[in-house]
Amino acid sequence: MADGPRQEWWSAAELADAGLPDMPGSKRKVNDMAARQNWRGRPGKSRRRKAVGGGTEYHWTLLPMRARLALTARAEAPEEQTVGRDEAWAEYERATAAAQKKAGERLAVLAEVEEIEAAGMTRSLAVTTVATRSGIAAKSIWNWFGRVEGIAQADRLAYLVDRRSLRLKSAPKVPNAAFCDIVKSDFLRLSGPSLTSCYDRAVRIAEKEGLSVPPIHQVRSWIKATISEPVLIYHRKGVEALRRYYPHQTRDKSAMVPLECVQGDYHRFDVFVRWPGEKDPVRVQMVVFSDVYSGKILSWRLDVTANSHTVQLALGDLIERYGVPWNALLDNGREFAAKAITGGTPTRFRFKIDDEDIPGLLPLLGVKVIWATPYSGQSKPIERAFRDLCDRVAKHPAFEGAYTGNSPLAKPENYGTRAIPLEEFRAVVAEEIEAHNARPGRRSEVAFGRSFNDVFNEGYARAAISRATEEQRRLWLLRVEGLRGDSKNGELKLHGSRYWAEWMYRIAGQKVAARFDQDDLHAGLHVYDLAGSYLGHAPCMEAAPFLSVEAARTHARKRNQFMRATKELAKAEREFDHAEIAARLRAAGNPVEDELPEAEVVRLVPAHPKAPKPQQSRRQTTDQLESAERLDAQITRISERRAPGPDDDPRGRFERATQLEALQAEGHPMTVEQSLWLADYQQSAEYRGFARMRRAFGQEE
Repeated sequence: MADGPRQEWWSAAELADAGLPDMPGSKRKVNDMAARQNWRGRPGKSRRRKAVGGGTEYHWTLLPMRARLALTARAEAPEEQTVGRDEAWAEYERATAAAQKKAGERLAVLAEVEEIEAAGMTRSLAVTTVATRSGIAAKSIWNWFGRVEGIAQADRLAYLVDRRSLRLKSAPKVPNAAFCDIVKSDFLRLSGPSLTSCYDRAVRIAEKEGLSVPPIHQVRSWIKATISEPVLIYHRKGVEALRRYYPHQTRDKSAMVPLECVQGDYHRFDVFVRWPGEKDPVRVQMVVFSDVYSGKILSWRLDVTANSHTVQLALGDLIERYGVPWNALLDNGREFAAKAITGGTPTRFRFKIDDEDIPGLLPLLGVKVIWATPYSGQSKPIERAFRDLCDRVAKHPAFEGAYTGNSPLAKPENYGTRAIPLEEFRAVVAEEIEAHNARPGRRSEVAFGRSFNDVFNEGYARAAISRATEEQRRLWLLRVEGLRGDSKNGELKLHGSRYWAEWMYRIAGQKVAARFDQDDLHAGLHVYDLAGSYLGHAPCMEAAPFLSVEAARTHARKRNQFMRATKELAKAEREFDHAEIAARLRAAGNPVEDELPEAEVVRLVPAHPKAPKPQQSRRQTTDQLESAERLDAQITRISERRAPGPDDDPRGRFERATQLEALQAEGHPMTVEQSLWLADYQQSAEYRGFARMRRAFGQEE
């Protein structure tokens, strides 16, 4: 039999976990046994524990006989040295800090022995010398040399660790596994019952079925040793808690630049606001876009609800002021996944994806869309900004009495006593967002104590910025179809405002589409036809006060400018005046009258018996004859005037016209007939032909 066990001093917890015969299985009962038998009162049999936590250690000789025999039997059993190098180091890592420290002390003792041995002393004498000097049993030193025999010097530490500490960490044995399975199955539920209640229910089942009932502390130790913490979280707290249990990913932004990625999300303020057109106060929603690299809030818009129109306008504000971003990290809400924003993106989680989808605003601008993980605040750094705005905006002193609390159970005592006008609320939000961007002392990996503005401005000056064209700027405005131009001048009406431009007469009475900014209706409309072609811009015609003289003068000045410009344009459109057109018509001659053929068959219409017979007076017949004679004389004079003379050939007519032009140039009077003839002849092709020849070859002699 061996002289003693490998471990001579034991704490109460170690004795309880060792499973020795005639020894209690809990630390409390071991301490009760030690107090009952007065172990501390025996000299040299107890000492202060040196490990972390303190306490008392007892010598193994104080234990009952059967327990001492079990310890010495364990000491006699040779330890198998079949552990490989990797497994030995793995066991060393699993060992406690105290066991690792003790292994280091053992290694130092062996090194001291070998140092003395190298000086010329035998190993047996060196072991005895070191044992006497350090107070360690020589047998223990020889056992340590046996463990590291044939082991490389660098691996000795791993083999010197006490592997009994590893065996003590194994799951405690439970007398009745069936009882523990009942407790465990009841304990692993999402409702999260206490272990005590599960144990009590299992006791009732065990009494009915005749199962043995172990103490509750053993069941608790068994569950703690056999069920891992992730499994416990999954069964009692759910999948989301298990996801949060996993360490978050640290994402480095130091290699990014401004506008390389922007992020967008909605936030509802815990403040009652009076919104125009709404009967009751509302909690306003704000869509925000910020720069991922710097954290600066770039654009924001307010609305009653979360919708794609507000997202579209906020994106437009960002692009208009700063430029087109490269990537966009978006929430998976319907307002961001709408086809007007991200249509054509193949990885959308919402709505049906169709190959014929019209590209949304971001794909049209070449912006890559990145979808954030749903219900994951860690995926969107903008949530940190919302936490800041909740404190500095919702609880602003100007909103005292309008704060609603962040939950129905957190309503303040003055809940609902005020509602903030929209313009006042908008002004405070703008002020606090500017302060948020300018606040120094930021601790991100790129800020180093600077403000978001400083970080953004420094990188923005070096980054390559893409600007939107004038046509692209109109893409983010809201689109409305079915507007009909006024039938008189094409004027359009939208939301109580009137829009008109000089070109809009072309759409009078027609249906058109328009793009506009819902927060700035006075900026005018961009008008398109129903096929999508751009027609032009229609400015807003603002209503003027009834008695405003200045507004009336301004309107009259604009109207006069319009009329003057129209008159000048009208003059430019007429190449010939009415006199020239009339002269050319006379030169063209009278149209040939259509000769009516003589009827071969004539049907007489019998007079009605009661019809009065025509009475033709002599005076009436005489007047008709005189009128006919005057008409014949007039026709004869016109024929004689237009009939060509015997010497009136083409060259003669041109010479006559030349002579008349010379008289006219010298100021000599001409008869009416000469003036009419010259005007008609100057419009003829004959005159233009002779004139070109004379200009080209000169006058013949």
